[in-house]
Amino acid sequence: MLGVLMIRYAVGVQKILVVDDELQMRRVLRASLYAHGYEVVEAASGEEGLTKLSAGRYDCVLLDLNLPGLDGIDICRAIRARSQVSIVVVSIRDSERDKAAARNAGADDYITKPFGIDELLSRIKSASRRKLGSRS
Repeated sequence: MLGVLMIRYAVGVQKILVVDDELQMRRVLRASLYAHGYEVVEAASGEEGLTKLSAGRYDCVLLDLNLPGLDGIDICRAIRARSQVSIVVVSIRDSERDKAAARNAGADDYITKPFGIDELLSRIKSASRRKLGSRS
């Protein structure tokens, strides 16, 4: 097992911050993303997510909008104000207005719950490619 972990980190595993107040959703995302080669850090609130974002380096943030305390849109703005990390909103909210508000607040993409892991993976990869391309 240690050899597998060493290989994962040696090849530059992408690190994802999952910000969602639903424990079951965090567990599913953690297990699915880990199985696809990602390192996952969890936060149960927007405030906790901002703290963890400030304390580490992440390649992508998966952000729910329905969070206790600060609203996900406010969290998205706060993340974008301090970082160019890829942000993919993962929410039950499916209105055009919510999607536009999230993108206007700085989200790179938006996926509605429920979703398939293959779609989520493609959106993470796409958002990461856009960020890499914008640095050149």
